[in-house]
Amino acid sequence: MFYTCFQAQRKKTDTIYVYEKVIVYDTIYLEKAINLTFKGLKFSAPQIAPIKLNDLHLPIDLQDNYQNLPKRSGSSFHYGIQAGTGFKKVSWAEMLSEKNQQFGQNFGIWISKSIINPDFSLMFSAHIHHWNSTFDLDANKQETYLDGFYFSEDDQPLLFQRFNNKHFEYILQLKAVYEWKKIRPSAGVLAGQNVYKMQFLVPENNVLNKLDDFKSSQINFGFSAGLQYRVFSRFFIDFEYQQFRIQNLSLKNSAFDFDIFKPNNTFAERKFLLGISYQIR
Repeated sequence: MFYTCFQAQRKKTDTIYVYEKVIVYDTIYLEKAINLTFKGLKFSAPQIAPIKLNDLHLPIDLQDNYQNLPKRSGSSFHYGIQAGTGFKKVSWAEMLSEKNQQFGQNFGIWISKSIINPDFSLMFSAHIHHWNSTFDLDANKQETYLDGFYFSEDDQPLLFQRFNNKHFEYILQLKAVYEWKKIRPSAGVLAGQNVYKMQFLVPENNVLNKLDDFKSSQINFGFSAGLQYRVFSRFFIDFEYQQFRIQNLSLKNSAFDFDIFKPNNTFAERKFLLGISYQIR
């Protein structure tokens, strides 16, 4: 009987429900304006320190070229020195010597200023020349063209001693210079003085025993034409032609009214000069 009851039961499937609780958390940000007050804060303007070109690490050849360039000033003034040599011919000396070319040396200083444009300038210069002798007239050694006694206007006797054409010459020059690339042609006017010296025995206490000098002092005027070539930034090679008109070559002494040369004589003096100029600034 028990067996029968067991077979009569029906199997039943149970359903199991499983629940999962999911919790999601999120973050919310709130923005709120805050008023800030700045007190006592100062901001300085940015400053740029000057940089010297010498502080930069330039190539060596570029630095050398920069340092060798002539410094142009705001006033466009430049100055420098000049030295050279040359020779001159004076028509009056040809009567006393067969050597008609007199050799000499010179030194000068100059200052220039650009006008109109940087390539055109006026240059003022001062020069001193020393000219060597091409003849020597000495009455104590040999007979000369000028031997003998001479008399002043008040009949004081003068006895010729010696004379040569070695002398100093002082020249002031104003010229216009134009620079085209490395070539600088020029033209100008000159004022100069040749200091010739002649010696005579002159009377002292009515005795002819004092050696005294008679010198030239007149100012001569002339013109010049020249050409410069710029070799480096500051160095120039100069070639110049000068010509003077000498009126009344006169050798005088303040103590005697006497002039060995006749008045109203006119002579020409021509010079050819070669030199080197250096621009200091």
